Amino acid sequence: MARSGGDGLYKRPDSEVFWISYIDANGTRRRESTKTTDRETAKRILDDRRGRVARGEILLPRVDRVTYDEGRADLLAYYETHGTRDLAEAKARLTHLETFFTGRKLVSIGQAEATVYAKARLDEDAAAGTINRELATLSKMLHLAHEHGKLQRVPVIKKLREADPRAGFETHEQFASILKHLPLELQAPSLVAFTLGWRKREVLALQRRQLDLQAGTLRLDHGKTKNREGRVAHFTPELKAALAAQVERVKELERKAGRIIAWIFPHLEGAHTGERILDPRKAWAEACKKAGLPGVLFHDLRRSAVRNMEQAGVPRSVAMKISGHKTENVYRRYAIVSDADLAAAAQKLAAAVRV
Repeated sequence: MARSGGDGLYKRPDSEVFWISYIDANGTRRRESTKTTDRETAKRILDDRRGRVARGEILLPRVDRVTYDEGRADLLAYYETHGTRDLAEAKARLTHLETFFTGRKLVSIGQAEATVYAKARLDEDAAAGTINRELATLSKMLHLAHEHGKLQRVPVIKKLREADPRAGFETHEQFASILKHLPLELQAPSLVAFTLGWRKREVLALQRRQLDLQAGTLRLDHGKTKNREGRVAHFTPELKAALAAQVERVKELERKAGRIIAWIFPHLEGAHTGERILDPRKAWAEACKKAGLPGVLFHDLRRSAVRNMEQAGVPRSVAMKISGHKTENVYRRYAIVSDADLAAAAQKLAAAVRV
């Protein structure tokens, strides 16, 4: 048994170090080592703890033992419980973080460590924007640990300077060229992005219950989009045909696999057949290269859709509802004007002068 002096100070049988025992503000008994063999020093530590409890302060006796691994588990549990972020996307961000921070104490992670991490990711040719999204995930983890009483303070983690927003878009002819080089499983989701301007993760996460071929609509659930708002969009005839064909492919896949497949756009072959497509970056880049359009991003389809709706005369308020842009300022940034647009404007002006 521990040897106790009856005043909250005691020693364990196998050690000469003093331990303290006290009741925190929640009525929970706390026990912790003072890491000293001097009774007076241990007594001062005990008095400090009791004084802080009396003042209503939160005590964090485990702060030096909480690791990144525990913070990661808490973060994923939070996302899964509250549904504030797509789990697959969060895990993708964490994959890079955990190779660097696994096993480290949360209390040891600050701006210096974040800077070293960012430098390592830059050396791997990761984009500044990608690194910033990863650092934001790390920052959220640290804030959550603080809220859970596992971290005394939250360090300020500065982000990298990002390049100016891209102004890339694809014309209908360019998109058609990319489309014919894409694997079959990526053709329909790419057409959805090019037509409706939906984000990659919004498109790839679509389930068959969100598709109504009879009504001609696709639905994004409330709380599952970046701006937390649900959306409903009607198809074009081209998109309806593509989605109908895709549903038949999935049904055939179900018959072969003998199980239900919830996704509209699962892998159609390979080791992950039937599973949700998470990141088709490699296949997309290869198709763009074959089409003679290297460097085009899947996200450029979102800009392309906005430009197409602008040129088609779709009212901006309606187009924003379709694409999911919450502010007109961001939407205007996507409503790109090309050299061909400027040349066409000049021709219209010249024609007006002649009249």
